[in-house]
Amino acid sequence: MSSKEKNNMTEMVTFIPQDESAIANGNAKYEIAKGDPEAANVLNGTFDPFKARVLEHPVSESGTLIHLLKSCLGTGILAMPFAFKCAGLAVGIVATLIESLICTHCAYVLVVCAHELYKRSGRTQMTFADVAEEACRRGPKWSRRFGPVARRLVDIGIFVTYFGTCSAYTVIVAKNFDKVTAEYWGPLEIRLYLLILLIPLIILCYVPNLKYLTPVSMIANGFMALGLGITCYYLVIGLPPIAERNLSTDIQLFPTFFSITIFALEAIGVVMPLENNMEKPQRFIGICGILNQGMAGVTLSYILIGFLGYLKFGDATFANVTLNLPKDEYLAQAVQILIALAIFCTFGLQFFICLEIAWNGLKDRFKKNATFANYVLRTIMVVVAVLIAIAVPTIGPFISLIGAFCFSILGLLIPVFIETITFWEKGFGPCNWKIYKNVIVVATGVLALIFGTKSALEDIVAMYTGNQTEVVMAAPRVNVSDIQTTITTLIDTTTEMLATVK
Repeated sequence: MSSKEKNNMTEMVTFIPQDESAIANGNAKYEIAKGDPEAANVLNGTFDPFKARVLEHPVSESGTLIHLLKSCLGTGILAMPFAFKCAGLAVGIVATLIESLICTHCAYVLVVCAHELYKRSGRTQMTFADVAEEACRRGPKWSRRFGPVARRLVDIGIFVTYFGTCSAYTVIVAKNFDKVTAEYWGPLEIRLYLLILLIPLIILCYVPNLKYLTPVSMIANGFMALGLGITCYYLVIGLPPIAERNLSTDIQLFPTFFSITIFALEAIGVVMPLENNMEKPQRFIGICGILNQGMAGVTLSYILIGFLGYLKFGDATFANVTLNLPKDEYLAQAVQILIALAIFCTFGLQFFICLEIAWNGLKDRFKKNATFANYVLRTIMVVVAVLIAIAVPTIGPFISLIGAFCFSILGLLIPVFIETITFWEKGFGPCNWKIYKNVIVVATGVLALIFGTKSALEDIVAMYTGNQTEVVMAAPRVNVSDIQTTITTLIDTTTEMLATVK
């Protein structure tokens, strides 16, 4: 390399490892240039990744909170009354709180590990896949070879899940509009609605970055809040006494509640993109951090709608509570339109996650015309998402299957795995309490994987056999001894792991 080329290198490029050869025995080897203070800070442990981070369009704390609320307050909240029907009023409240704590904790530890790895690696930003790979590289010897595998698993899982969600969102928006217009002009072929949505979706996805997407999320939150407000109005009219509803139900019905709630609460895919674009990323976590604030609000909203919906409609509660609202009233029809508009606006946030993954894999090939190539990619991705929806308008059960498989692994299992190997050398706290805590999370993830997948497969079978209504309303049955066996196996495995650590 000539002296001129060296002078043109930025300080960050000078000391950040450019390939796996820079990692030896889990430690980075840095090439330090003269007068490179940040490189020296990395090596002496005083590097501050938050001060070193440079963003062209940083997002404020309030903007990040708005995005987080929008990513979590999706269509899943409308299924919460049915979830409470499967758990009972009292059990539903307690179980929702527990599941929310687990989901929030997994997102929290992912960001904590990212901040720890920033300091070790000298990097200022990481995607979810970067965190998984970097944790493996800098973890115990046995984990280092899994770095590339961890990266691919996370990238593929997130892309497939959220891209599939984008396709499902287009179907949901089209069907909600069709429910209203059908009352006045008759039903319209769903595929025509999807074609009409194509151009508006492309325009929405041309929003350049998360900062400029904040107003869109604010509008979406407004639509969703108004729609939920009207729904609550219908729910509180003529409420029966609590004594007429079950406080708890048969434990065999609980897997349905578990599956609906865990996947409604999950938003692991947006955590690192939001943190990466924050003006003050250190405030994303903490007792009163953005993550805890957002998830607390989301959890309370889920409990409120679930409790009131089941209390109002009881055993007549549908899988989507808006189906219980009167179809011929303007106010109820407004709910359908508002929710459709909220989901339409949410499409941009879900799409941004997929775009980031796809663009990171392609941007090195289009350095000369990066902006043009980026917008071509956006257009192609939107068109493909809509074409998938047109080809398979009954895509919902398939997305549920992908979500059950991916979210249980990505949202629960991988974060605790990352935490374990990131802090392998530092230890797991007094009496190794973090290991026992992670066992609980792993048990939750395994149960979510099993029962979520089972429920989704039943819906797919029902869709092709003509028994969809019955399957949607029926809860998957499970043998309690199977759960006990799973948990016992996890405890035995943990005991062996602790013996190895000691």
